Amino acid sequence: MKKMIFLFLLAPLFSLAQKDPSFTINGKLAGYPDGTTVRLVRNGDNSDLAAGVLNQTAFQLKGTVTEPVLCFLFIGTEPKPVEIYVENKSISFSGDKSKPGEYKIEGSASHKDFDVFVKEFIPLAQQLSSLASIINNTMPGPDRDSMLSTHKKMEMAVQQSIDKIVQEKPQSLVTAFVLSATYGFKEDPQQLEERYKKLDPSVKESEAGKQIATTIADSKIGAIGSLATDFTQADTSGTPVALSSFRGKYVLVDFWASWCGPCRQENPNVVENFKKFSPKNFTVLGISLDRPGQKERWIEAIHEDNLTWTHVSDLQFWNNAVARLYRIQSIPQNYLLDPEGKIIAKNLRGPALEAKLCELLGCN
Repeated sequence: MKKMIFLFLLAPLFSLAQKDPSFTINGKLAGYPDGTTVRLVRNGDNSDLAAGVLNQTAFQLKGTVTEPVLCFLFIGTEPKPVEIYVENKSISFSGDKSKPGEYKIEGSASHKDFDVFVKEFIPLAQQLSSLASIINNTMPGPDRDSMLSTHKKMEMAVQQSIDKIVQEKPQSLVTAFVLSATYGFKEDPQQLEERYKKLDPSVKESEAGKQIATTIADSKIGAIGSLATDFTQADTSGTPVALSSFRGKYVLVDFWASWCGPCRQENPNVVENFKKFSPKNFTVLGISLDRPGQKERWIEAIHEDNLTWTHVSDLQFWNNAVARLYRIQSIPQNYLLDPEGKIIAKNLRGPALEAKLCELLGCN
């Protein structure tokens, strides 16, 4: 009786163990010698998921993935691995050394989705790349114009193939992978966001889905038409200043530094525009990338150049928190914000700054 009670108490644990997710790949490979190594590697971090050896044309690989993921199956010394979308299911794999590239993979619904997309997308992408190479080596003229027109149509076909998988497979994690993998063909964050919105919530919560969300969020930082990301940094007296405190005004967020020659050369232009347009609801917020321990040099430059607006800095050079937030990699650089805090222009230097402010606020 005690033994039966003990087994009864353990039953839930046995049940959990049986439901523990894992994958098994049962493979058959003709034409390869016994002892041929077979290795499964995860795409992205290139980590090994499973490995085995061929025995009488058969092999078996076992492991676990947290979600369906693209992997590479390396067979012996074959130079090109096999792409296989692995999920925690029983998957069959077969191939023949005399028929390179012809493999049969069953049992993974994700791989089926992936295979459908690859067969449609890859030929288009290859044609697009080939045509682009020809265009780059063709002199201007009617032939080049014709090829450019064809190239544009092919680009549209590529985007249509992406839209097709989003429309037909919003619940497939492969769709999220496709959006990430093809983003480089047309880096349009608005288009990416529209496609992302159509994905199933479960796909959005996947690793690939979260990567897309991060890409979209990053692309909005500093993008014209987006709301400027708020921040707070100390001014020359140590008082915290928030970007949002300037709401209601047109604000030029100006990244500069006392050590930056081009910035100092541009400062008189900013001063002139500040004098002309500050009575018309315009101001400037300077963000300095001065070095640690050089606060005096920063303040001296402010006085020398007659920069009579608000200035902030954490004196961390290129590691300035706001500069990192806005992905600043060179200075001078600036963003023009409207009274609602939306970015309406950027990198306005020389006559371009006055022209834009005249357009918005009038020159009279």
